[in-house]
Amino acid sequence: MAGSILGKHFTIQTFGESHGEGIGVVVDGCPAGLSLSASDIQTYLNRRKPGQSKFATPRKEADEVEILSGVFEGKTTGTPIALLVRNTSQRSGDYSEIASYYRPGHADYTFDEKYGFRDYRGGGRSSGRETIGRVAAGAIALKLLKELGIEICAYTRSIGPVTIDYAKFDKETILSTPTSMPDADASAKAEAYLEECMKSLDSSGGVIECVAKGVPAGVGEPVFDKLDANLGKAIMSIGSVKAFEIGDGIAVATMKGSENNDSFVMKDGAVAKATNHSGGILGGMSDGEDIVLRAYIKPTPSIFKEQNTVNKDGENISVQIKGRHDPVIVPRAVVVVEAMTALTILDLMMENATAKLDNLKKIYE
Repeated sequence: MAGSILGKHFTIQTFGESHGEGIGVVVDGCPAGLSLSASDIQTYLNRRKPGQSKFATPRKEADEVEILSGVFEGKTTGTPIALLVRNTSQRSGDYSEIASYYRPGHADYTFDEKYGFRDYRGGGRSSGRETIGRVAAGAIALKLLKELGIEICAYTRSIGPVTIDYAKFDKETILSTPTSMPDADASAKAEAYLEECMKSLDSSGGVIECVAKGVPAGVGEPVFDKLDANLGKAIMSIGSVKAFEIGDGIAVATMKGSENNDSFVMKDGAVAKATNHSGGILGGMSDGEDIVLRAYIKPTPSIFKEQNTVNKDGENISVQIKGRHDPVIVPRAVVVVEAMTALTILDLMMENATAKLDNLKKIYE
C-alpha cells in the first residue's frame, strides 16, 4: 500500500489495522536532544481513545504507547522513533457478516475495487484507529513546536445545529466536556442533540476548529508546498473530513476585496495585520498572525438504522450494522486535527532552514 508516509523532513509512516495486533508509527527526522517519554505521548492518545463517554464507542482500549526505538535516557537520539499501541479489545466476530456486503458510507466497496481484497474487521486500515499513529507522532511534533514558542489548540466548533458562542470560550472546558467544546452551555445543548440522534439510531457530524499561535511569518513554500495546501492535504487525509477551510473560508466567495483584504499596520515596532480574514496565511506562507483552520466532519457512517446496500453477488439487500460505534466522530477527532496541523507546520519550518543563506550560517558558523 502506497500513501502511508507524510512529510519531507519530519516524516511519519503509520502502520496497522483496527483488529490486527496493533497500530503504530515510525517518526524520522526528529532532532536529537528532545526530552521525550511515553507519558508525553500518552497524554494526547488519552484524548482520542474510545470508551470515555456515552458519545464514544464502548470499545475499551487502554491505547498504551510503547517507545521501541529512537529514545535513550529520556532524550531523542536523532534516529527513527518507533511507537506501538497494541490492540487489546478486538471483537472481530461483530464484523464477520459484512465480508459479504458493502456498508453505506464506508470504504468497503472502494477497497475491494482497488485491491480485490479487504480486511473487513472494523474497517481494517481505513478504520479510525489508524489515527493512533498520527496522534502519537503529532505529540512529538507538538512538543518540538512548543520549544519554538508555538502552541496549537483544536476544539469542537459545532455538532449538528449547535455552535459554540465565542463570548463563552473557555480553553479548559475543551478537556472537560464530552463534546470537546470550549463552551459548556453549547456542549449541554449538543449532548441533548446527540441523545436524540442515538434514540433514533442515527449519528451526527460537526466542525473542528484549530488555531496555531506563534508561527513566524514566512513558513511555507509559494508554489506546490503552500502552507495552506499542505494543511489541506493533511486534514483532508483524516477519515470522515469532507471539507476544509482557512480563515474566512468559503465566505470569501461572497465578499468584496475591500472586505476580505487585511490591512497591514505597525504594532509594537513590527508589521502586523488589523484583521485576519486570511487565517494567518498569504501566498502559501504564514503571515505571522494566528493560523485558523476548520475541518468539516461527516456523520458517523456506522448507524444502527436499517439501510439499503448491495452484496458481493450484486444483489440489492437491506442491512442493520452491528458492533460498537461512535454516534459522533468529532470529539475524538479534535486531537487528530491538532496533531496533523502540528506535523505539517513543523515539517515546513524545517524546510525553511535552507530558505536563505543566513539560516545556514546560523547552523554552521
